[in-house]
Amino acid sequence: MLELVDLSKKYKQFYAVKNLNMFIEKGEIVGLLGPNGAGKSTAISMLSSLVEPTEGDVRFNNKSVIKKPAPLRKVIGMVPQEVALYDDLTAEENLHFFGRIYRLTGAQLKQRVNEVLEIIGLTDRRKDIVKKFSGGMKRRLNIGAALLHEPEVIIMDEPTVGIDPQSRNYILETVKRLNKEKGMTVLYTSHYMEEVEFLCDRIYIMDKGDLIASGTKDEIKRILSAEKTISIQADRLNDSFISKLKQHPTINRVIAEEKEITIMVAKEINMFSTLIKIAEDAGIELNSVDIKTPTLEDVFLHLTGRALRD
Repeated sequence: MLELVDLSKKYKQFYAVKNLNMFIEKGEIVGLLGPNGAGKSTAISMLSSLVEPTEGDVRFNNKSVIKKPAPLRKVIGMVPQEVALYDDLTAEENLHFFGRIYRLTGAQLKQRVNEVLEIIGLTDRRKDIVKKFSGGMKRRLNIGAALLHEPEVIIMDEPTVGIDPQSRNYILETVKRLNKEKGMTVLYTSHYMEEVEFLCDRIYIMDKGDLIASGTKDEIKRILSAEKTISIQADRLNDSFISKLKQHPTINRVIAEEKEITIMVAKEINMFSTLIKIAEDAGIELNSVDIKTPTLEDVFLHLTGRALRD
């Protein structure tokens, strides 16, 4: 349905996106995963015909949209990373405004506004001024504006950034429901692993403008088939302990947080006694040492040497 072919965007000497190849089938939820600055927003701006690529092509139903974007624009909905609403208008007035942009009028516009308010759970707040809304409610209304023309494809650029857990869960469940009940195709960008785990059929992982992995969740996790992830917890971690772990020849990756360290080692290596010895030498007492089931976060750490949110 949608395909990116050797897509690149260059700003002076800097490539925001380099030779990106992706495809999205009708009815899929596809995740585009990566930290801030990975190139996700640039990629979807090119995909949605808002930004012209330096190189490569975007194809919709096997036809290029670089010079003729109209067929794609008619069926696509875009939820930008930044909330794009008029704070001095009500929720209903915002939807009427955006509906007119989509050339909806009269009874059809009124019906779609009512339907969208129901979908996003804001029917009882339709007459309220948007500036009084919480961050989560604004995010939901932002999604509603992209749904007015019943798009076949919706692109959501980190739609849950900076909102409360309840609103976040509501948005995730809404995306699932739209896909299941309406057959809507979704491209969902995020730097929250758990969101992509919950929503997506297939996943692309970007870092520094490059595509570094793609596949189903299980396929991506199989990248770690030769390694295991170990979580180490202590009340107090010191620089000596962390340094000794990083210098140890059998430890492939180390990521340190305040009370937890995650390391990656070859699957066949038994690290327990080694970790106890390193901890004793560093003068700390460990609370727990656990072998973890591989996650997408572990894959990202393996591929890049850093955590997703670093």
